[in-house]
Amino acid sequence: MPGAGISSEALLDKLGRPVRDLRISVTDRCNFRCVYCMPKEVFGPGYQFLKMKSLLSYEEMERLARIFAGLGVTKLRLTGGEPLVRRHIERLIRMLAGIPDLDLALTTNGSLLTDKAQPLADAGLKRITISLDSLDDDVFKAMNDAEFPVYKVLAGIDAAAAAGLDPIKINMVVKRGLNEASILPMARYFQGTGQVVRFIEYMDVGNANGWRMDDVVTSAEIVAMIDAELPLEPVEPNYPGEVANRWRYRDGSGEIGVISSVSQPFCGTCTRARLSSEGRLYTCLFATQGHDLRGYLRTGKTDEEVAEVIRGIWRQRADRYSEIRSSHTVGGLPKLPKVEMSHIGG
Repeated sequence: MPGAGISSEALLDKLGRPVRDLRISVTDRCNFRCVYCMPKEVFGPGYQFLKMKSLLSYEEMERLARIFAGLGVTKLRLTGGEPLVRRHIERLIRMLAGIPDLDLALTTNGSLLTDKAQPLADAGLKRITISLDSLDDDVFKAMNDAEFPVYKVLAGIDAAAAAGLDPIKINMVVKRGLNEASILPMARYFQGTGQVVRFIEYMDVGNANGWRMDDVVTSAEIVAMIDAELPLEPVEPNYPGEVANRWRYRDGSGEIGVISSVSQPFCGTCTRARLSSEGRLYTCLFATQGHDLRGYLRTGKTDEEVAEVIRGIWRQRADRYSEIRSSHTVGGLPKLPKVEMSHIGG
């Protein structure tokens, strides 16, 4: 049983938000150098990634996942870096799939998915999200900065569909001046496929991406652009706290989502905890520091003792960075040493 022996007392932060979602970064490495996440000028030759001994083992990740499940987590997503570059990721999937009543998903750039989709499904993965920022090869290569072509990601999406990893979600980060012309082609391409494109406002995650408010194409602009050609209507959320606002095509041919963390912050319903690959717990995507859980695992603490540490951290949580940022759109927020998105996933 998940978190056996752990108290089931409701765990709420200072703003009354429970912990329901856990994101585990399995590696800080990636084979792309996306301009909004791991730009080459920072993550180029000589950049020091974590050594293998520093990373949580799969057994440690599974143990922490069980403890979090005992504290109320019902959704777990594996991220990176790029999670599929870590060897034998299927073994971790199989271990996590053994935790009852846990919705297990994974986010990937799709580069290795053609060969990995079926083994992941066989290991117990149920759902997958694939990043694809344009269907235009030149634009996509400019964004991933690794000369990786679109057709290979599309082949990975097809492989995921054939393996039964449904529903498939496609994440597109939109940056003004770079790929906003790709919004309508993406909507057209995936309309009617059953695969949901989610358009994500370019965010000021980390310190490396040179974020400016002027680079943000708001979700309202995105919806208006699509609606002008492919009429849309709003849809109720699937569940409380869903981060994407849902819109469906009026002709019944599917839906899209928009994630509006810049223009319409949703901090008030955020139930996410993030665990970095070396075992640091972050209570916000925009956090400046994490809390070391690996040390507790490796010094013989019991599950209940580790759970009590997590309770103490979550009960002190008062993060609402995006709401604060939205009230400082003129002049911006003071520069803060935020953790990089590639380190804790999106």
